[in-house]
Amino acid sequence: MTAPTLACLGLVDAAETIEAMRACVELRNAALLPTPDEIWLCEHLPVYTQGLAGKPEHLLDPGDIPVIQTNRGGQVTYHGPGQVVAYPLIDLKRLGIYVKEYVYRIEHCVIKTLESYGVTGHRVPGAPGIYVRLEDPGGHAALESVPPGERRGVAAPDPFRGLGKIAALGIKVSRHHAYHGVALNVAMDLSPYQRINPCGYPGLATVDLATLGVHADVASVSRQLGARLAEHFTP
Repeated sequence: MTAPTLACLGLVDAAETIEAMRACVELRNAALLPTPDEIWLCEHLPVYTQGLAGKPEHLLDPGDIPVIQTNRGGQVTYHGPGQVVAYPLIDLKRLGIYVKEYVYRIEHCVIKTLESYGVTGHRVPGAPGIYVRLEDPGGHAALESVPPGERRGVAAPDPFRGLGKIAALGIKVSRHHAYHGVALNVAMDLSPYQRINPCGYPGLATVDLATLGVHADVASVSRQLGARLAEHFTP
């Protein structure tokens, strides 16, 4: 069994990278024989990306940061230097899994990467991505959260109370070929998140490892996350 090839792209333009992914998947779809899987690891120049469900009202004040429309799932998020972006280009049919399992494995790899730095990552039902407790980032107590879609009334519990989002996830699948992926915040300027409703949730706090007191460089986090993704996506 062949593991996905890791490609470290460095600091790259998001629009150009997304177009390159789309073209790569189109070639995979047209290929008569199976093509190898890849995992692209990079950082992006400052940019907001909108998913297919993206609503303009969640772009509060983008200012001079460009906004690009993408064909991934989800709402608006921010990318910038100091953030590891991983784009797995994976043949789900060859791997023998469906989208739900694919997303679970990506989130698991982020959680294990955070664990290596003493940070506990959490899932929030109905809100893809990984979250941390702001007051106790290394604590292991399970969340008692309510899925965002199940909130009712002005006194309904806030599923994000006390949490900060540290990794955003959005994917696209075309003829069993998955692309787009996950962005993990390492040490970045977080202020652009204040100019959007991150992932469509007003007031959602966004955090990085540096804010949590973890001093890690992007390259080392990228290597760890890339190695875990490659392991979990090897047939």
